[in-house]
Formats: sequence, C-alpha cells, structure tokens
Amino acid sequence: MGSGQFANNAAGFKKLSQWLNNKAAGQVKACLEATGRYGDALALHLHQADHQVSRVNPARVKKYAESQLQRNKTDQLDARIIADFCRTQEPSLWTPPACEKRELQEMVRRLSSLIKEQTREQNRLTSGIESQVVKESMEANLEFLAAQIAKLEQQIQSHIAQHPGLKRDKDLLTSIKGIGDKTAAIILGELPEVDNFDHVGQVVAYVGLSPEQHTSGSSVHKRSKLTKTGNQNLKTALYFPALSAIRHNPIVKALAERLQEKGKEKMVIVGAAMRKLLQLAYGVLKSGQPFDPDYATKIQATI
Repeated sequence: MGSGQFANNAAGFKKLSQWLNNKAAGQVKACLEATGRYGDALALHLHQADHQVSRVNPARVKKYAESQLQRNKTDQLDARIIADFCRTQEPSLWTPPACEKRELQEMVRRLSSLIKEQTREQNRLTSGIESQVVKESMEANLEFLAAQIAKLEQQIQSHIAQHPGLKRDKDLLTSIKGIGDKTAAIILGELPEVDNFDHVGQVVAYVGLSPEQHTSGSSVHKRSKLTKTGNQNLKTALYFPALSAIRHNPIVKALAERLQEKGKEKMVIVGAAMRKLLQLAYGVLKSGQPFDPDYATKIQATI
C-alpha cells in the first residue's frame, strides 16, 4: 500500500482518511503504541471512521523488534515493525471509553501533572535557595498549585456524582478498605472497562504489577521486581493505599503477614499488596458486588 506521513492533528487525520480512500483501503486494522495520550485522538478518529484499532504496550513492540533483529531506528522502520506486529500477533481490538470516562481520564491526568509539579516545586524550595525573591515566588506558586489541586479534586468528585455508572463503580471501589475517593477516581479514569479483560491477570499485566523473576539453573536468583511497563499513574495511585490496606484490609493484611513470615523484603510485600488491591478492584467491578472478605478469597489470581 505504501507509506505516508501525517500530522497528529485534525487536519492530518483528514489527510490520512483521504490517503486511505485513494488507496481503496476499505476497513483497515490500525495498530498504535499506547504512549500516554499521544495517540488518543488518532485512535478515536480511526475508530469513528469504522476502522479496527489496537493499542499495544510499546514494550511488546520493542521485544518484537528485537526478535526480528531490528537494529536501526527510524520513523519509517518503526511504522513497518508495528504494522508487522499487528499482522502477525493479532492484538486485541480497542474500544474507546464513554465520553464521561474520557472526561474523567483527562481530569485525573491533569491532577497527576499538578501534583508532580507541586512536588518538584517543594523540592526546589528546600534545595538551599537563598534568594528571598525566588523563595517568595516559589511559595506563591505552591499556593496556586494547592488551590488548583483542591479545585480539581472537587470537580472530579462532582463529575463522578453526576454520572450514575461512574458513581456506582466508585461506590464499589471504595467498599474496599484501602481505596478512598481519590484512588477510586484514578482507577476509574485510567483503567479500561473491565469487560475488555478476559481475566484478572490481564488487568495486572496492563497496569504493570506483574513481578519480573530472574532465575537460571541453581546459581542465578535475582530479586523479583515490578516491571517498568504498564500504567504508571495507576501504579503510583495504588502505592499509599496498599500501605493502608496492609494495616486495615483483612485480605491484604493476611497476605502481607504470610509474605513477611517467608522473609520477603518490604517492597516485595508492598508490590504484592498493590497487586491484591487491583485484583479486588477488578473483582468488585466485574461482579457488581461490594467488597467482602468471603468474595475476595474466591478471586482466582496469581499473587
């Protein structure tokens, strides 16, 4: 069919559609790397144009490229390897979330950006700055950021309350000890609809909470660690709730105690607690039933 380059905006999408029409392509299967929100608009445009769309983890494409002995890296070569990956691996199709969920996603990602900027500014303020003028500027900026964060958090909760489906799911999530309103909002904004997953293991892999194990024979046993892939916003959002759940959630607490008895390190235990919280979240959303310990123990998942 050939290749082409198009701007990542409305005008570029229009030219892409015209290019496909000129090629008499009909319905195509498009494969995009899921790199944050960079491809969101294009994916939505293609889906609305009745094309099949898949969004895949860049790490999968990278591993595939390595398996094909791909050494050079250019935009055109990357496009070809992604197209070949799409053809040979047949990744699952992507369905865009509802409008209210896309709005929530935008809001929670903006909140994440504001919190990160607040942390950076706080670090700069305590880094040994001597200029009083600079300090006052930083303090004013921190006040502004705090006000923006508080306002957006309120708007997020208001948005959820206005949509029955989101409110129902938030209530299900907050029935889990360790998950509060803020964490529930991030889960709802960042996690695709649970019906898109066949089982809880896919959810764990999507977020990137599957531990990496390195063993070889009897002599190589490296520490297990969480993968670097997955949804970083969800990982960050689950960290402090996991610490709370270790103390107050009976299911997570029992898990942490078992791992501690086995001599596991603190971060291994915290990672397992994060993973268990995600499994419980999937369970209540999938079942439509609030959390209870008896139901949670029936969830089949790899810890």
